[in-house]
Amino acid sequence: MARHEDQPLTSSEEAPAAQAQTPLQRAVAALAKMKARVESLEKAANDPIAVVGVGCRFPAGGTSPAAYWDALERGVDGVKEIPAERWPRDAIPGSPQETRWAGLLDDVETFDPRFFGMAPREAESLDPQQRLLLEIAWEALEDAGIRPTTLEGSRTGVFVGASGLDYRERVIDQRAGAYDAYCATGNFLSTAAGRVSYVLGLQGPAMVIDTACSSSLVALHTAVASLRARDCDLAIAGGVNLLLSPTSTTLIAATQALSPDGRCRALDARANGFVRSEGCGLVVLKRLSDAERDGDRVIALVLGSAVNQDGRSTGLTAPNVLAQQALLRQAIQSARISPAELTYMEMHGTGTSLGDPIEYEALRAVVGEPRADGSTCVLGAVKTNVGHLESAAGIAGFIKVLQALGTAASRPTCISSASIRASRWRARPSSSPPRPPRGTRRPESHAAPASPRSASAGRTPT
Repeated sequence: MARHEDQPLTSSEEAPAAQAQTPLQRAVAALAKMKARVESLEKAANDPIAVVGVGCRFPAGGTSPAAYWDALERGVDGVKEIPAERWPRDAIPGSPQETRWAGLLDDVETFDPRFFGMAPREAESLDPQQRLLLEIAWEALEDAGIRPTTLEGSRTGVFVGASGLDYRERVIDQRAGAYDAYCATGNFLSTAAGRVSYVLGLQGPAMVIDTACSSSLVALHTAVASLRARDCDLAIAGGVNLLLSPTSTTLIAATQALSPDGRCRALDARANGFVRSEGCGLVVLKRLSDAERDGDRVIALVLGSAVNQDGRSTGLTAPNVLAQQALLRQAIQSARISPAELTYMEMHGTGTSLGDPIEYEALRAVVGEPRADGSTCVLGAVKTNVGHLESAAGIAGFIKVLQALGTAASRPTCISSASIRASRWRARPSSSPPRPPRGTRRPESHAAPASPRSASAGRTPT
């Protein structure tokens, strides 16, 4: 049978054609095929990740991303004296001044268990952190235009940064040995992410990551890697932290890291420690190609991220400036941009006399070189407004950056800096966030939340 000119070759016809090629031609064809494969793998490994939904609860009335930004815009101070409803002042021996302050949510007690198909009896023993994760995951998905009930059986991953177990201590004290199965499942960190997957029927990876203050950004980094590896097609990532027992505050106070007047003064000569805080933030992530295919609203793109550890430094809780520089360079390389393209950095910025100068020096070394256009990289630290959310600290900064990108404005920190402590800071390549005119924006700007770091913790600029 005669073959039409545009009819494809059959397998039996391909073989003689291939045999007719010279060894050089076959080698060139194999190299071209291999090159295409490598390019495909590189594209998948560096595929931008789209943020398509956000949900949060932060101090100062940050009950939604918009309310959070509004509080930052108005310079609201989310730190207050700890009320007796949380724990009485005499719950901490001696009631030192630095243990009297915290950034607190207005309501962590109310929860509708039946909405999530849960019996009230189970909810009684359920860590409020897990309750909050369920609520915020639902809100973040709705913000993404996704009906949560439609995700059952989907390859959706859940990546949660969490560290504290304050509620378990309360359950142990209040139950006095009269425990049931819910006391265990409701108070293991490992079930926090799994519960979201269970309630929504999600079948992607589910994990809780505890790297202390960097937990939520490491969770975000892991979610990005999982999407690029195609372990999941949708990801919910972020962190949670609630202050429900005086014991953890007592232990942290013993490290002398807390501020006596309850303020995080980032890059400030008056810096004297940090103040603890609580909250929850989650983002919904997709590969950009999938988001565009599905017609999703794209809030921002994650171009790259990196994670490392300080290694040996002057102490377990002390940062390492060289390790921080290496991490920043790795993240910038991962994003395939140049340091000069960075226009804003959300710092860890706890307001400690040890950590802030080291973080600043690392930033200056990597992004502080003079630029041909005279521009600078602006620095900010949301901890000055809401305190240190610990395992949820990174996502609080990340969501601040998302809101800033949406309005093309970075809001000033709550506490203005006094004279800089160390003389080596005088030639500063960066500045505190300005308050630009409404409606102005800088095109093609790149913003990056810098990493939280802590004792035995990974760090992740994203």
